[in-house]
Amino acid sequence: MTTHEGVGTALGAGDNAPLNNRVHHVRSGELDGYAALSGGTVGSKNLWMGLVENPPLSATDNHHHGDSEAGVYVVSGHPVFVYHDGAQEVRLAAGPGDFFLVPPFVPHREENPDPNEPAVVVIARTTQEPIKVSVPELHQLNEKPTQ
Repeated sequence: MTTHEGVGTALGAGDNAPLNNRVHHVRSGELDGYAALSGGTVGSKNLWMGLVENPPLSATDNHHHGDSEAGVYVVSGHPVFVYHDGAQEVRLAAGPGDFFLVPPFVPHREENPDPNEPAVVVIARTTQEPIKVSVPELHQLNEKPTQ
C-alpha cells in the first residue's frame, strides 16, 4: 500500500488529471457547503454525499428528493424522520449509528427535538447533485411528476 500525505482534491487550473481516474480525498474542512462528493467537487457522475447539521429544536420543511434515493447515516444527536404512510404520520426516532433509506419521491422532513444537541447526519443520494423539492404536506404523491 502506498500512502500519500497531504494530497488533496482541489480542482484548479493546474490540475491536469482527468476527474475520474483517481480516488478523491475530501478532508473534513474542505466541504463545499454541505457537499463533500458531487459533480462539482470531485466530478462524480451518479453520487452526491454531504454532511448536514440540524441545530437543536429545528425542523426542515416537507420535501422529497425527486427520483433520487437518499441514504442517511446518523453521526450524532437524535433526529426524527417524519413521513406519511398513506393512513397516518409516522415518526422514526434515530440515534448515532442508525441508517435510513428514503425512496424516490417520498415526502418527508427531518426534525431535531433535542433542546441542546445538534443532529449531524451524512447523506448519500443517487444523483451527483442534491435535489430538494419542497411540498406543502407529507402525503405521498399519486403519480411521479412529468418532466
